[in-house]
Amino acid sequence: MIPKEVESALEAMRSLFAETPLQLNDHLSARYGAEIYLKREDLTPVRSYKIRGAFNFLRKIVAGAGKGKTFVCASAGNHAQGFAYVCRHFGVPGVVFMPVTTPQQKIDKTRTFGGEFITIRLVGDIFDQCYAAAREHVDAIGGYMVPPFDHEDIIEGQATVAAEMVAQLPEGASPDLIIMPVGGGGLSSGMTGYLNDRLPKEVMVFAEPAGAPSLKRSLEAGAIVTLPKVDNFVDGAAVARIGEANFEALKRFSPDQVIVVPENAICVTMTEMLNIEGVVLEPAGALSLAALDMLPKEKVEGRRIVCVVSGGNFDFERLPDVKERAMRYSGLKKYFILRLPQRPGALRDFLNLLGPDDDIARFEYLKKSARNFGSILIGIETRERANFATLLERFDGAGLGYEDITENEILSNLII
Repeated sequence: MIPKEVESALEAMRSLFAETPLQLNDHLSARYGAEIYLKREDLTPVRSYKIRGAFNFLRKIVAGAGKGKTFVCASAGNHAQGFAYVCRHFGVPGVVFMPVTTPQQKIDKTRTFGGEFITIRLVGDIFDQCYAAAREHVDAIGGYMVPPFDHEDIIEGQATVAAEMVAQLPEGASPDLIIMPVGGGGLSSGMTGYLNDRLPKEVMVFAEPAGAPSLKRSLEAGAIVTLPKVDNFVDGAAVARIGEANFEALKRFSPDQVIVVPENAICVTMTEMLNIEGVVLEPAGALSLAALDMLPKEKVEGRRIVCVVSGGNFDFERLPDVKERAMRYSGLKKYFILRLPQRPGALRDFLNLLGPDDDIARFEYLKKSARNFGSILIGIETRERANFATLLERFDGAGLGYEDITENEILSNLII
């Protein structure tokens, strides 16, 4: 990657939107005993960095032989919104293919950003069907497919995040660590490419969701690995296969530089940033911040660290699920199946076992026809995770039959 070309892309980008801030975050800095900066890509006009790659891709084609052509993308998320915004900016027609299952909120936002220049087509129940339809449409009309990450012009556009960051750091300051979220690899391959001659490669840290560690598995294998399945909770980074061009740019890094972050840990970060900082983050946008907890203490304390906040397109209908996951991960909520005797006063005896900070969040009989004992699903919330150790001691002392199913994925999915 040629830095001058990235800087030219950045200069052209200023006609579309202003630079996103690099902010020293006092809360995180105090918590980790470090100097934590946030590169706020959630503050672009479409609330994610994806607008950068789409802009760079289209500007080059529009400047060449692309006038009069139709641009096409397949996406139900940030790529679609960035694509739509850029199509309107250049005044070119664009078609966005989305799965039929796409939430109406995302459809409406994409339509708002693109206005009269965007047509939205809902095809298929899953992304693969949607993507195949988009490819067929491009071939049929002789248009241009705008990929989400696997193209040199997309990578060059995302590299402008690094170019801005370098200019925004305090004079003479250099980051000890840069933590970047990874999905398909467009952002990370662009940033590391631009910074290749400026910083040692050991400075680079990559954060992937535990349910979709495509970069880490590929680096371990020394070749691109397609994951057999992914957890789609971190929808902005849940990619089964990292891009070809992206892996080529990232294969020089060690798998040890990739931090795999549990989805529920990301939820803790999302709720914390919302409650304490008033910052709304999508799951992928919280990845780099959640990775701070996964790093050894000695790699964080006293260091200057830049975390790239990749996006803030969060559907608040998901908030109850995020809160639930965060409490479970933090040890503040547990689910039990209790075996209670079917006699008067049995429930009262159980309630007397609860501590002053324990609260019943769910109560449901699972078997209503039992004569001697009944099975009950119960969810308990508390203020301190240590309270559960005391509560379980009381359960055992009372001879209460119970099973903790909080981390039992099969049972949790069935009955919680």
